[in-house]
Amino acid sequence: MIARPLLIAAALLALATGAFAQDKSQDKTEVIASPTLRANVVVTSDIVRIGDVIDNAGPAAKIAIYRAPDPGTTGTLAVAQVIATLRGHQVIGVDTHNLREISVTRQARSFEAGEIEQAVARALERRHGLGDAANIGVTFDRAPGEVRLDAANSGALNPVAVRYDPRHGRFDITFEIANETGLAPVKLRYSGTAVETVEAAILARSVDRNDVIKQSDIVVERRPKAELGPDMMTRDRAVGMQARRAMRAGQALKGADLARPDLVQRDQGVTLVYETAGIHLTVLGKALESGTEGDVVNVMNLQSKRTVSAVVVGRGRVAIAVAPRPEVAQQNVQPKLQDKVPDSTSSLGAAPAAAAASLASAGAKIPAKPE
Repeated sequence: MIARPLLIAAALLALATGAFAQDKSQDKTEVIASPTLRANVVVTSDIVRIGDVIDNAGPAAKIAIYRAPDPGTTGTLAVAQVIATLRGHQVIGVDTHNLREISVTRQARSFEAGEIEQAVARALERRHGLGDAANIGVTFDRAPGEVRLDAANSGALNPVAVRYDPRHGRFDITFEIANETGLAPVKLRYSGTAVETVEAAILARSVDRNDVIKQSDIVVERRPKAELGPDMMTRDRAVGMQARRAMRAGQALKGADLARPDLVQRDQGVTLVYETAGIHLTVLGKALESGTEGDVVNVMNLQSKRTVSAVVVGRGRVAIAVAPRPEVAQQNVQPKLQDKVPDSTSSLGAAPAAAAASLASAGAKIPAKPE
């Protein structure tokens, strides 16, 4: 009879001990999993939830408590305000780490204005008579600025509607950006003008007629191809050329604006050269007109005061070239056909000899004939 009550008492004691141990274990778990406030909160949507601001939020984690700041921006919340809001949702005992405020940042997908411009150019590339995207200049009706979307909009700028008027260069393009959460894609629409451009040689300063273009006189800019035409000049071609007329700074250079530089100026002292087979004579002269290489200009022989036509061959040099007469050319071939040629045969002929004598009497320098 006594043993039975003892067994019952032992069983009750065991149950009480187990319950106490379980309660103690639960208390320890609650201490380990106590909610802790985060100093820096990052969200990807337009809603801030309890689970975003504290760790170990438990079942309350998905409860929305604040509206997030704009995409790509950061806001702050006072800790006292946050604790009061959490208490209203039965979340208590939050460890604040003695913080006074917390920051909330909303992640964003950003598009710079340059990215949008490149997307428009790619959408128009090699269409409607336009060239490569790199050569298409885009001007928007309204500057797009930086576009910020939710981070979930991770798709590319995909053109879904492209309209272009080649006559006026007008475009109207709509882009779609896919959302990874399955929501409807975001649409962005832009309009403006787009023209093909090329690199052109632009005057950095005003130049006068006959000025020679230097490297420092030119800057390279992109200009509409239709405005320049096929006669446009590049920097490499323009440097060293001479202006045909006065031009202002900022003007694009064309082939008709430039010419090869004059090597002989009017009223300039020049060297008049007479050349023919076996003879090279020089005499001082005066140019009566300007000319570049290859031009035929009138030159006065300062010794004889006679005016002759000569070809500009270099800076300050003009030449008179006398072709040998046919019989002279035939004589020059005869040594190949005959075994002996008389030493008295002249290779100059009568006309060149007379010209040489004329220049010699005018004071030209005649080199001694080798024996």
